[in-house]
Amino acid sequence: MSDQFEIPTHCKAGVVINEGPNFHLEVQMVPVPEPGKNALSDHGSFMLYFGIFGLGTYLSILSGPDDILIRLNYTGICSSDIHMMQGDLGLPPMSTFGVRSPGHEGAGVVVKVGSNVKNFQLGDRAGIKPIMNTCGSCVHCWDDKETYCKGAIHAGLMVAGTYQQYLVSPARYASPIPNGVPDEVAAPIMCSASTIYRSLVESSIRSGAWVVFPGGGGGVGIQGVQLAKAMGMRPIVVDTGEAKRKLALEMGAEAFIDFKEVTDASKAVIDIADGVGAHGVFVTAPAAYKTAISFVGDRIGSVIMCIGLPAAGSTVLGTDPCEYIFKNLTIKGTLVGSRKDTAMALDFARRGMLQQICEVYPVNRMPEAVDKLRRGEVAGRLVINFNWED
Repeated sequence: MSDQFEIPTHCKAGVVINEGPNFHLEVQMVPVPEPGKNALSDHGSFMLYFGIFGLGTYLSILSGPDDILIRLNYTGICSSDIHMMQGDLGLPPMSTFGVRSPGHEGAGVVVKVGSNVKNFQLGDRAGIKPIMNTCGSCVHCWDDKETYCKGAIHAGLMVAGTYQQYLVSPARYASPIPNGVPDEVAAPIMCSASTIYRSLVESSIRSGAWVVFPGGGGGVGIQGVQLAKAMGMRPIVVDTGEAKRKLALEMGAEAFIDFKEVTDASKAVIDIADGVGAHGVFVTAPAAYKTAISFVGDRIGSVIMCIGLPAAGSTVLGTDPCEYIFKNLTIKGTLVGSRKDTAMALDFARRGMLQQICEVYPVNRMPEAVDKLRRGEVAGRLVINFNWED
């Protein structure tokens, strides 16, 4: 049945050049991967990797009969991609794994299926997430912590990411995309919405609570604003610029505080939050960690949720232990969303509670989009349309 789709030998991909602090991106033609062939690197069988959480082994990543080949229509551009290309997270660089294309927010269509695959058929819509696969048999995978699996395979770091139009994925880990959710909406959900959904759930914050998103005009934050609103919370965004103000208020923020226009952004948040302070602070922009605790004011039992990844060793978050004690303060981190989290976020979109927050760029302008994000000039998310050249 694979002859129903014409599969080219090569496809377009955003390829990182001069990996490191002075990287740049080029759009090149690269070979289309095949299920059953090693998709980790060009260096033969890959048996050992340095995982994000320590050393681990993963012996069979892509086994052919259990895989699908996805032709992506869209990929999101995420700040984590910048970290991967700069190599500033303290992880082995992409080149360690023979990877040249980052990305972990892809939405497209299944064009080839392995003989053992039961959950996808040709023509089904499917998404690629930050995690490409897990071991499926460790305590983390059994306990709703699969994204912390030491055998996890990370898209755009350990295998080619969604800046490449055709990708092989284990069928068990790809995400079905429901009807009614366009690919340009689904792509950012694979990371930004599912990531912030996980954080909202793990915060245990209740309906009616004030939640602050410092740096919330970006892709993860603005998805968080929509989900928080849908879950009955009262979101406040702290950011700067008219484009981010407009988007935040359109997406459900009760207030937008431009930190460049007020003398004390923390006081402005506290005044809005009943004159007491926020119940929760969701830090999606690394620069916001330095002021995150100040937004809780005198609120008892608040939680600071750490989501945005700063460069390794660049940021410390904390305060006097007495403040934790007297305010019953919690600081907690969450990684990316699981398969379940992604399915839940997609269902919010299917019900109209996650609107499009992206600006669409043609594939030939992918380097321009990456540079724009690198400069911090993006409201919401940028996505790339692989089927459009300008």
